[in-house]
Formats: sequence, C-alpha cells, structure tokens
Amino acid sequence: MLKNGVIRGTGILVVLTVILLGGCGEYEKLLKSRDIQLKYEKGVAYYEAGEYVRAATLFDQIANIYRGTIRADTVKFYQAQSYYGQRDYMMAGHYFSELSTTYPSSAFLEEADFMTAYCYYKLSPRPELDQEYTHKAITAMQMFMVKYPGSDRLEECRQIITEMSDKLVEKSYISARLYYDLGYYKSAILALRNSLIQYPDTKYREELMFLILKSSYLLADNSVPGKQRERFQAAVDEYFSFIGEFPDGPYAKEAQRIYETANEFLANNNNES
Repeated sequence: MLKNGVIRGTGILVVLTVILLGGCGEYEKLLKSRDIQLKYEKGVAYYEAGEYVRAATLFDQIANIYRGTIRADTVKFYQAQSYYGQRDYMMAGHYFSELSTTYPSSAFLEEADFMTAYCYYKLSPRPELDQEYTHKAITAMQMFMVKYPGSDRLEECRQIITEMSDKLVEKSYISARLYYDLGYYKSAILALRNSLIQYPDTKYREELMFLILKSSYLLADNSVPGKQRERFQAAVDEYFSFIGEFPDGPYAKEAQRIYETANEFLANNNNES
C-alpha cells in the first residue's frame, strides 16, 4: 500500500515538474520573441494572474518600443503596477512619475500621480531613520490634492499627510532626546529648542520643555565654577517657563526640586560676579 502511494505521489510530482518546465520554456521563448503584441498580451495576462516579476520583465522589454504609440501610457502603467505588485516601491514610483511627466493627457494620469505619492509613503522608514521619503510623500500628497480637488482620495491623502507629519514630529523628538541621553547637555538644549520651534504643537511639548530645564540644570551642575552662576540662573529661568505652562503635569515635582537646588546655589553665591 505504501509503495503504491509513493509511486502515485512520485507520478504527480513528475507531471507537475513537466508542466512547470514547459511553462518556463514557453516563457523563455516569449522573452526571445519579436512579437511585441504577444508580449503585451502575455504581460497583461501575467499581471492579472499576479505573476508580477514576469509581467514586469515583459513590459520592460516593450515599453520603449511602444513609446509614441497610442498604447504607450498603458504599457507604462502596467510596468509601474507590476513593480508595485512586487513591492518594489522605488521602481514603481519612478515609472508612475515617468508616466505623469511623459503622458500628461493620459487617462491614467490621476492614478499615476496618486501612486507616485503613495510609493513615497510606502518608502517612508521608521522615525529613527532619514526621512527624505516622508517629506516627499507629504509634498506629493499636497500637490495631488491641489491638482485634483474633486478626487475621492482626498481624505486618504489627508490621513497620510497627518501620519507622515506625526512621524516627522517623532523624528525631531528622538533626535533632540538623543543629545540629552548621551549627556551632551549644551547640544541637547539647542536641539530641544529647535524641535519646539519647528513643531510648537507637538504632543511631546511638555517633555521637551522639561528636558530643556533639566539639561540646563545638569549643564550648570557639571560646569566649571566660573560658569555655574550664569547657568544656574538660566535653569531657574527655564523653570518659570516650564511651570507657567505645565504647573500640574507629571514633571512638576522634579521641576520644583531642580528649581530649589538651583535657587539655593544662587542664594549661596550671590556675591560672585
């Protein structure tokens, strides 16, 4: 019984192998063929079947040949979509953008403009990394909204812009916080201030303001005697800025301790120049 089952299974495997090899051989012949129409039709068929690598390869072969014809933008659109199907957002975005630039009267124009922006969105990395594509996504989405004020994708654009803007806020916070975590308090104060200037309504505002206060205090506490009085006074000034805005927040008690310590130093050294 087991032997027959093994033989039957082996037979099925052989049949499948033959079919696959036959398919591969047919595809290899297609790649070498000069029948452009056939390549186009097979490219569309592969795309619709979800075989995006094969589809993209075929459209890559014929895109320039169809350039200048009435089907040129369609080929370009399928080419871009085939790369998008592979999650190759860089190449997909490039071809969507190329379609928009080269064929401004195309029926695919609105879709191509949106997908160009959407590919930037998909390329946007986590907040810790460089945010070039995040900026590009925001700009491209904003341009799409201006260009197509009646589009049914405006709400999606707004949501993406909000998401990308939040990521930039988080990136700014992480970068500024890093100087504090490393103990570079002078640089931390500058970076934290810049983050607040750039994003005054950030959800991290209270924490950033507290870190400016604490960095000012730690900078003073670790300074040479000749600079301590001036820097402790700066810490006191930061305390009043912070507590005036967040008198009852989670950092209020620690802020009060910093203020009392800094004020005590100033009181004990009030005769120093």
